[in-house]
Amino acid sequence: MLSAADNELLTRTGAATPMGQYFRRFWQPVALSRELPERDGVPLRVNIMGEKLVAFRDSHGAVGLVDSRCPHRGADLYFGRNEDCAIRCVFHGWKFDLQGRPVELPNVPPGVAYHDTLRLKAYPTREYGDVVWAYMGPDPWSCALPEVPRLEFGSLPATHRFVTKKLQECNWAQSIEGALDTSHFSFLHMPAPGVPSNANPDAPADEKRLRWIREDPLPRFSILEHEVGFVVGGARRADDGVRYWRTAQFALPAHSTTPSTLPGETHFGYTWVPIDDENCWIYTYAWNPERPLSEDELRKFKAGHGVIAEVDQDFIPVRNRANEYLIDRHHQKHVSFTGVRGVAEQDAMVQDSQGRIADRTQEHLSASDAAVVRFRRAVLGGAKALAAGTEPQAPLKHEAYRLRSGSWFASEGVTFEQVMLERFGDPVGRVASASETPAATSLTE
Repeated sequence: MLSAADNELLTRTGAATPMGQYFRRFWQPVALSRELPERDGVPLRVNIMGEKLVAFRDSHGAVGLVDSRCPHRGADLYFGRNEDCAIRCVFHGWKFDLQGRPVELPNVPPGVAYHDTLRLKAYPTREYGDVVWAYMGPDPWSCALPEVPRLEFGSLPATHRFVTKKLQECNWAQSIEGALDTSHFSFLHMPAPGVPSNANPDAPADEKRLRWIREDPLPRFSILEHEVGFVVGGARRADDGVRYWRTAQFALPAHSTTPSTLPGETHFGYTWVPIDDENCWIYTYAWNPERPLSEDELRKFKAGHGVIAEVDQDFIPVRNRANEYLIDRHHQKHVSFTGVRGVAEQDAMVQDSQGRIADRTQEHLSASDAAVVRFRRAVLGGAKALAAGTEPQAPLKHEAYRLRSGSWFASEGVTFEQVMLERFGDPVGRVASASETPAATSLTE
């Protein structure tokens, strides 16, 4: 369990909080690129870590991210005009460029120093992997910025990936803890008792793997640390004395990957971004480094499949807190363990059910929570160190975010490090940087 003070520190990400300052040292996803499809197009509301912002794609294709309130009298710039590489307030015509500098102040008399002294809060952006990223740290326009983390999906051709997002109606930390707790698959995502293991059409694994997960609900966990986080492996009993390993990555401050991928299969990952302390976005991506995604895969992903939720045009899950995830009690009794359709939706249901912000002072952890404990130690330690004056180093190691996870089979007694070497050719799952890998596109400098 955590103390009340550490639970508060973990879950609060406003600008005045230690965790909020820690998050702001890292690039954060703020939109999907396709949400801003046109130059001089419709602005987009962006709410992140308690800040209300507006994003817009300017006349040259660069993305601006600015405070939603005009500094004149507080009108909402979401209703503004996106024109001539700047956004103009429709109230009195004040106009600001991507760095928040005033371009035109029509009703300000000559001699007033606003042109030199006034600045609209604005953040630098990049586009990488079909995602718009923003850097919200201190003095973002006057210091050398770290690079966007080179998560592998973004370095591949667009044909090899699918990227989306979904709203999660709880605090960011308990949602990522749910992803790192891979032991829950033995129950949450299984068919109802007595129903064959292959009866779940959304399950991201074949019948044998599902059976092994179901029959061994207490995997033995091992953790290896790396430059930007850690990789966790859970070993379950398989057939003929073999161990079935499932591995998942965690990278600071809030990235993770799924554990089931075998060689040749498609990988999946997530990035959590707080909207406020009681809601977050989960950016979800599928990628295959060996081939383009098939039309059948893309069709499934667009409709919601496995860890990718079915969402509406605003990326709100179709099965959500308001409609009790469309739980079917007959289905729960006779077909699935939860009565809720979809792996992503099942995760959301239990994570949301912990409360908008989970009270970790009341929990009783077990051996299967090893990755949850290590996650808390990592982010709490980073936030506390920053508050004491030590800047995090992980944001400077952007290439170290090129990580993979997945499944493997090994004999009893083989170490986790050896499993990772056999599976990925690296003891913690790093992927070598290809010379043809494109850099993130710089759009605002």
